[in-house]
Amino acid sequence: MEFSQVVRRRRMVRNYDPNRAVPNDVLATVLDHAVRAPSAGFSQGWDFVVLRTAAEREAFWAATTDPASEPDNWLLGIRHAPCLIVCCSSPGAYLDRYAESDKGWTDRDEARWPVPYWDVDTGMAALLMLLTAVDEELGGLFFGLPVEHLEAAREALAIPADRNLVGVVALGYPAPDRRSPSLRRGRRPVEQVAHAGRFGTPLELG
Repeated sequence: MEFSQVVRRRRMVRNYDPNRAVPNDVLATVLDHAVRAPSAGFSQGWDFVVLRTAAEREAFWAATTDPASEPDNWLLGIRHAPCLIVCCSSPGAYLDRYAESDKGWTDRDEARWPVPYWDVDTGMAALLMLLTAVDEELGGLFFGLPVEHLEAAREALAIPADRNLVGVVALGYPAPDRRSPSLRRGRRPVEQVAHAGRFGTPLELG
């Protein structure tokens, strides 16, 4: 598939065929592309917890949802995904890397970082997973974890305390679902978001 097609066809899929597993070779490609994401200082401070068995996925859902609440259609569809990839970032990997001699910093002060690049880079890796899913004719979704369930998820998946849980990529073969009502807002055109030289100056591209 042409790259422009991959980008234009990417959408967040919210329902999956539970009877079609993600093939091992496809999953291997998804993860191989993920680790090719850029990272500051080539720190590569990411880890991916891959949940493929029913027991692994059920442990995740049990830790991240309220058993007293009736699941809505969104959750019912996502729970059909045969593969979940929990994306974790490692701030320490970046702080250590930039305390090395070639970077010139002698401390590990997080205040030096204008944004948490460990989370940004892990998000870029997740996006490469989503684009690869499209190229492999799969559906994908990136979603976050409820703050109140973060610690339970960490415990259920044995994720170390020094890792951030950035989000989860769901993968699988798409099943019929509804498009997000948020799409009615429309996509902001390039003319609104691209600025020439200074914020607010229109960018002329011919």
